[in-house]
Order: sequence, then C-alpha cells, then structure tokens
Amino acid sequence: MPDFNTSGWSPPDINLSRRTIALIAIGGVVVVTLFTMVFQIPADSIGVVMRFGEPVREVGPGLHVKAPVGVEEVRIVPTQRQRKVEFGYRTQSAAVDSSYKREGYEHESLMLTGDLNVVDVQWAVQYRIEDAQRYLFEVRDVRETFRYMSQAVMREVVGDRTVSEVLTVGRAEVADTVKKSLSELCDDYDIGLRVEQVNLQDITPPDPVKPSFNEVNEAQQEKSELINQAKAAYNKAIPAAKGEGKRKVEQAEGYAVQRVNRAQGEAARFNSLYEAYRKAPEVTRRRIYIETLSEVLPKVDRKIVIDEGASDVVPLLPLGDMRGMPSPNSNGGSK
Repeated sequence: MPDFNTSGWSPPDINLSRRTIALIAIGGVVVVTLFTMVFQIPADSIGVVMRFGEPVREVGPGLHVKAPVGVEEVRIVPTQRQRKVEFGYRTQSAAVDSSYKREGYEHESLMLTGDLNVVDVQWAVQYRIEDAQRYLFEVRDVRETFRYMSQAVMREVVGDRTVSEVLTVGRAEVADTVKKSLSELCDDYDIGLRVEQVNLQDITPPDPVKPSFNEVNEAQQEKSELINQAKAAYNKAIPAAKGEGKRKVEQAEGYAVQRVNRAQGEAARFNSLYEAYRKAPEVTRRRIYIETLSEVLPKVDRKIVIDEGASDVVPLLPLGDMRGMPSPNSNGGSK
C-alpha cells in the first residue's frame, strides 16, 4: 500500500474553498440587490414606483432607491417632453428641409364636410403627459385611444362646416375648436393627457377634383377682386360728390346771406335818406346833388362851366378842339 504521508505533500484545504465560494455568492447577491435597488430618473421624466403591480409613489428626476428583487419596479414617464401624433402623413426627417410621407395614410385624412364635399385634412396634435398614473393605468393603450379620439373630434368639427370654410377662412377656427373639444374629451376619459396645440398642415380637395376646385377658386377670387374694385371706386366717388355738394350748398347759403344783408342795408340806407329828406327836403336834395357830382365829375376828361346868369355875350367854345377838329379862332380863323 503506498505511503501518502511522504514529505512535501499536504491535502487541499476544503474548508477554505467553501468559504471563498460563500463569500463570492454573498457578494453577488449584494451586488444584484444593490443593482435592483438603485435607479435613476431622467430630468424630463418622473418615475412611478409599483409594489407588486400597485402604484405606491412617484419620484422626480435623480437617483432613488426601491425594494429589491422584483418587490418594487419603476416605470418612467416623460411628463416634460412634448409629443406629437400625426394624421394623413408621417414625418420622415425633421430638419431644415423636412420630408414627409403621405402615401398610405389617406384613410386618416379623407373626411366629409357639412355640405357633402370630400376634403383631405392633414393635421398634427401636440400634447404632454399631465398625470403619470392616469396615463399608465386608466386606459389600456393610451396612444391608440388618443389617435381615435383626435380623428373623431376632427371629423365632427369638419362635418359641421362647409368646404369653403374649412379650406379658407375657417382653418384657425377649426383648429381652436378641435383643441377645445379634444381637451374636454381627454378630461372625460381621464387619460392624463393635456392637449397643447392642433396644427392644420394641409387642407386640400381630393386629387380627382382638384382641377375643378381650382377653377372655382379662381372664379371666386376674380369675383372678390371685382367687388373690391367697385367698392374702391364707390368709396372714392361718393365722398367727393358729397363734399362737392356740401361746398355748393354752403356757397349758396353764403351768397343768400350776403344778398339778404346787402338788401337789408340798402333798405336801411333808403329809409334813413327818406327820414332826412322828410325833415329837410331842400338840404337833403342839395346834399344828394353835391354827392352825385363828386362821384361823376372825377370821371369826366374836360369840364366846361357856364354861368347861367350870363346873357349879353355868348362865348365861343372850342368845341372843335374837344372833338379833334381845328378851332375857328385858330390860324386866322373867322372874326
């Protein structure tokens, strides 16, 4: 029988190996436990901690600790991130020159207006998660439910308006009405979402009727242009005519006042002359005569004054000189 107790050989330390394995196992359990206990929430999100599937608390951004090994789990909800859902198109690349895909999504955007016309409405809804627990637990598929809600509201609003309103002046009103109605519906369903904006990207008639619709639009634009031109001519002519009529009326009124005042003044002057004449006829007659001569004589070129009391010699007046003819007394004329 061989001798195992030879010099230089010793049996392995079985107890030390078991201790090492136990330490490694305990260290692994501790590491796994710590790894499952510590978690981090991003800055734009909150965490909903659930214990055996039931929500117990919410935690904000940063490092946190929970019960390990499946006792508690965390679901991260991006409450500060704005989300968007698109209808009738999908964004392929969002950049300066964004690209979109519209093929295959016509079933989302084709809808009927109130005057029984078909219109292609492409829109997007921007929203945020307002309540994380309601978002996670009230509705099974929140995003799909929200899509159906948005389509139902948009079709209802478009169905209450004519195609002209939807395509032209009613775009902003449609967007505002959809936002308001969709927000109320989210509150009724209690899904924890807040609608922030509804953007109408493109509203057009379907491709088969676009040429005819464009002709109608051109006719309506031409009609509006002619109406505006007529209104501009009306607004230019009517005020000018009113102003000219007012000017003539005021001119006539001024002339009438002038004539009345002048007539009243002349009548007052004649009355005063009559009163003066009635009191002193001779003096008044002489004064009128003198005043008349003072007005007439300055206008006469030559004046000949004859004494009405001269009776013996009748002087020879140079009447020829006055008419441009030679006088009888000039150049040795008659004696």
